[in-house]
Amino acid sequence: MPEITLPDVTLHWQEAGDPQGAPVVFAHALGTDARLWDALLPLMPGGLRLITYDLRGHGRSAVPQPPYSMGALVRDTERLLDGLGLKETVFVGLSIGGMVAQGLAVKRLDLVRGLVLSNTAAKIGTPKQWQARMAAVEAGGMAAIAPATIERWFARGNRSSPEAALWRARLEATPAAGYLGGCAAVSGTDFYTPTSGLRLPTLGIAGSEDGSTPADLVRETVDLIPGADFRLIRRSGHLPCVEQPAAYAEILTGFLDRIGHRAQA
Repeated sequence: MPEITLPDVTLHWQEAGDPQGAPVVFAHALGTDARLWDALLPLMPGGLRLITYDLRGHGRSAVPQPPYSMGALVRDTERLLDGLGLKETVFVGLSIGGMVAQGLAVKRLDLVRGLVLSNTAAKIGTPKQWQARMAAVEAGGMAAIAPATIERWFARGNRSSPEAALWRARLEATPAAGYLGGCAAVSGTDFYTPTSGLRLPTLGIAGSEDGSTPADLVRETVDLIPGADFRLIRRSGHLPCVEQPAAYAEILTGFLDRIGHRAQA
């Protein structure tokens, strides 16, 4: 599996689609990994180079000691894209990945020509809420937060599905140190002011039953960027690319076509 070694972390990444296509980069949610996009990628059209990667502390990437800062996560991504020689990507970020997307666009607009902010916000939760979650993990491990997390991640009718069971197992297998590091990064982030200064094609995606970043919160963030579009996926929670991959692919493909990001056959 491809890896890139940075000064303080090694990141695992992979690609699908057309190696010569227009680049689309995907950043996953806290407590997941690059496999979050597995159901979506085969539904994407041709003419695209699809890049997924594991954030530090997640998946097959290295697990530095926490806490992590959002700046470190953005810097990891910046160095990954530079290392792969990528410019003018469409960057799709979900949850903490959407915060990374915002920070990357603010810092390196040369790397991002289009932004997809999925189930995310400029600010998520409060430091007190994140401290409580971190304390639960420190006391009882990842299993201590799994039931409540699945309720936030999946729509009511999908919480007993095979997908929910799979992602609960993957959540519980996430290194506690990596999860705690990510919690610290989100807790310390407020992107309302920098995100309001962005001027680039932007799409917001929300789930109608998202218990982590409700649709109104996603819309509030997307509305900070003039001209941004917003789409709601019904019967979906925090991970619509898992629950409703066909709807997600249709919305994402439409955005890519509107901004002329893929080669037409």
